[in-house]
Amino acid sequence: MKLYDSAWAPSPRRVRIYLAEKGIAVDRVEIDLRSGEHFGADYLGINPRGTVPALELDSGEVICESAAICRYFEAVQPEPALFGTTPAEIGRIESWTRRIEGDGYTAAVYAFRNTRPAMADKGAAGKWPPIPQIPDLATRGAIMWGAFVAALDARLGESEWIAGDAFSFADITALVTIDFARAAKLLVPDNDAHLRRWYDAVGARPSAAA
Repeated sequence: MKLYDSAWAPSPRRVRIYLAEKGIAVDRVEIDLRSGEHFGADYLGINPRGTVPALELDSGEVICESAAICRYFEAVQPEPALFGTTPAEIGRIESWTRRIEGDGYTAAVYAFRNTRPAMADKGAAGKWPPIPQIPDLATRGAIMWGAFVAALDARLGESEWIAGDAFSFADITALVTIDFARAAKLLVPDNDAHLRRWYDAVGARPSAAA
């Protein structure tokens, strides 16, 4: 089994943090995004979409997308549970994870890919025909980000962790999202005390350095 990884992208980091929390070791193959290795013939033979991460099973089957890879390992090793154990927990974690992805991570992607010169004609991750930058999408991302962090701060005023009393995949997703957003100059306001309390707690976990 091999995990095709990159130190420069948020989605592979989400998997690394998850695996560290679970105590699972997997052979890793570093893919150099800066040199365009993910668009080379060798890697496209593994994942034709040209995105990371990708998990190659011993059978040769490849699972792509960070959440799907983590779901695979949750089924292999259920404890400690990071996707919940009761129906309510599972639904709550899934709900918050989707919200973080759809509101926060999407906002960061809009801002990142539509402002940075290095992202010219790369409006979406992976192997696509040229996709031009749209400045208005960066504006949309900034608006979405402000609303997202305000909502997350309010939630964390009610709960120690995002989806309840226990650390979960939703917290991993939020940490990766907030750190990635900095590259697009999207920050957490100083007065979001609950979100900053949570961020300090998540950042103190050993897995955050994965």
